[in-house]
Amino acid sequence: MGEIVNLRRARKARDRRAREEEAKVNRAAFGRPQAEKKRSAAESQREAARHEAHRLERSPEEGA
Repeated sequence: MGEIVNLRRARKARDRRAREEEAKVNRAAFGRPQAEKKRSAAESQREAARHEAHRLERSPEEGA
């Protein structure tokens, strides 16, 4: 005979795990200090500019 499971407790445990997983994702996305966010944005802009600087031919939309 199988183990008796309280369905209410199992459902609450499942929901608790789902909320904790969502919180973990949010902490990674939104839990950074403002200075770190600005530094990351500036770094990505520098990388994009560096990448564009190595382009051999400019497209006509860019004006040169």
